[in-house]
Amino acid sequence: MTATTLLIVIIIGVVILLWAGNENYLHRQQKEKELQALVFALSDSWVSEIVDRNWGQMRLTIDILMQRNQELVYVLVSDSRLVNQVVAASNQKFLEKYIPELVPAPITQKALLELQDTLFQETFLLEDIEFPRGQIRSRRGEAVIEAAYSIRNSVGERLGTLRIGSSLKQVNQAVTRAVLRVLLIGVFSLMLGLAGAYLLAKEISQPIQKLQQSVGIIAAGDLDYRAAVDRQDELGSLAIAFNEMSIALQNSFYKLQKTLTAFQLFVPQKFLSVIALDGVENIKVGVYTTRVITILFADIRGYTSMSEQMTAKETFNLLNEYLACMGKAIDAHEGFIDKYIGDAIMALFDTEHSDSAVRAALEMQRSLQDFNHRQDRLQQPRIYIGIGIHRGEVIMGTVGFTSRIESTVIGDAVNVAARVESLTRIYNCGIIATNAVTSNLAYPEDFNLRLIDGAVKVKGKDESIAIYEIAANSSSPATE
Repeated sequence: MTATTLLIVIIIGVVILLWAGNENYLHRQQKEKELQALVFALSDSWVSEIVDRNWGQMRLTIDILMQRNQELVYVLVSDSRLVNQVVAASNQKFLEKYIPELVPAPITQKALLELQDTLFQETFLLEDIEFPRGQIRSRRGEAVIEAAYSIRNSVGERLGTLRIGSSLKQVNQAVTRAVLRVLLIGVFSLMLGLAGAYLLAKEISQPIQKLQQSVGIIAAGDLDYRAAVDRQDELGSLAIAFNEMSIALQNSFYKLQKTLTAFQLFVPQKFLSVIALDGVENIKVGVYTTRVITILFADIRGYTSMSEQMTAKETFNLLNEYLACMGKAIDAHEGFIDKYIGDAIMALFDTEHSDSAVRAALEMQRSLQDFNHRQDRLQQPRIYIGIGIHRGEVIMGTVGFTSRIESTVIGDAVNVAARVESLTRIYNCGIIATNAVTSNLAYPEDFNLRLIDGAVKVKGKDESIAIYEIAANSSSPATE
């Protein structure tokens, strides 16, 4: 609509300019012809009066002419024998002057030159013009057209100059009326054009707006939505293509969603929130963050000898059932499994205190009891585990190279947690935690803490640490 309106306005503007210019030209041509005929007639009739210096007769003729023609503003006759002194005029105040202050001086100077033909000049008045006396005929600043002509005798000798000024008011009014007529026609055309443009724009824009709304709905997450545009033209084809694109997008999204869900089975969501701040698709090698976390290691005792007594498939099934049982306990207490190392589990607890890791360890032991009861019913071997817990600063990030990236946790705290788990065999305890864990408990009264060794050195560690056996109090939530 804007484009159509702009085009119509431009066309109307051009037509108005051309029409106004043409009307102005025609009316001025008509005005010049009238003035030319008048100066020719007067100059021919006044030759003898100028020769005889019969100024009174000329002035009488000028008065009659001014009375009959209201468009005339002034009439001046200069005698070249008197150095172009005004000898007859429509107003007595201009008599005996050489350059009357009626119009700009350059206009008068050009008019008093030796003229071979009628000279037409458009100018403006420098003062109000009265005729008859006391009655304003034209105001200062009003536009006039002046016709100047040299009066000559029969032998071609220049006797004087006749100057007649005529108002352009009627010419301008005629041009204005013509412009108004064109403008009315233009407004009518503009209204018709706008109505047509509106109908056309509505016919085109409505299906496009429906498609736009459909895009917004799909962008909001409703991938089952389809655009409904029942047309047989190009817009209908566009709607069909849009729906086909929507179906392809839906299939791709579902596939991507399944891929992401499957990816999170390999890399926990909590880990992704650290190493993939810009999205899974932007994971890079070397991205890391430093955290203080609680690390839990759990390992099956005698797993090698037990697996030798079972087939590979039986071992595989048993291991998966066991890991599922342990994973539920870890998930229930805000932890996530970082990796499986054979039959061992490495779990991380990115919480402010160590309580969740300890509760998860107690829950794992309780779940293991239920698991072994089922094993007894199935006449399958029992499983016994040791759990080691430590807390410290680690680096969580990605390692590898461009074609193989792995998420991992690196730090001395990881090694200590693994060594503490191995101490469960030596001290014959189910759960052992370091003093870094027990000192970080928010509710230590919920647990039964027993100091096993106040200064034990684990493998690869020069400094001694204190280790505790952990069991649940009878009133602890972990035993409920």
